[in-house]
Amino acid sequence: MKSLSYLVSLAVPFALIGFALRVMLTPLYYTVEYNMPYFPNDEYDFTKEDRLKWAKPSVEYLVNDADISYLAELKFDDGSPIYGYRELSHMEDVKSVVQGALKTWYVSLAILIIFLFLFWRIKALPEYFNALRRGGLWMIGFAAILALIAAAGILLNPDIFWAFFSWFHSLFFEGDSWLFYYSDTLIRLFPIRFWQDAVIFMAVFALGGGAALAVGLKTR
Repeated sequence: MKSLSYLVSLAVPFALIGFALRVMLTPLYYTVEYNMPYFPNDEYDFTKEDRLKWAKPSVEYLVNDADISYLAELKFDDGSPIYGYRELSHMEDVKSVVQGALKTWYVSLAILIIFLFLFWRIKALPEYFNALRRGGLWMIGFAAILALIAAAGILLNPDIFWAFFSWFHSLFFEGDSWLFYYSDTLIRLFPIRFWQDAVIFMAVFALGGGAALAVGLKTR
């Protein structure tokens, strides 16, 4: 039973991070982000309204069942495509990663629910709650590391976050397929500050969830 409780603990960070990711994949996150006073303006004249307009289908593509034609058919008013070939190829890769992350989230939720029922049936709920608390502590440590990396990139040296950003992409994407020109639509919609804030948001969200489990369940 002890080993099963550690599986519950391991599922906690995946459940919290997955939930934060799912929130980010809604209009709420990018709408708030684009309205932040410090968010950088587009050097090629995208307005805030333009960004909101084109971010919507871009994010929706990542969570729907459509193929890449969903984005390939998007065009500016002059008839030119929103995304070039390399951008479309990258978005296909991103969709695969996002869909895989969401499936992992679903599995982690299933583990927590199934094991809750199991521990309840064998009258071992205290062990289950201890496992949740332990998972919350693990989440606090991991979230704190993410928050420090993102904050250091904003406050101290942008190269710190860029090194982390590059390493993260190297895990999921081949070569330099994720690098684009500043004039490309993907960068204009989602500049580096967008991702720095995304990491901070996920870290704070997960940190709060981890603290609630670690401290709240211990108090209970």
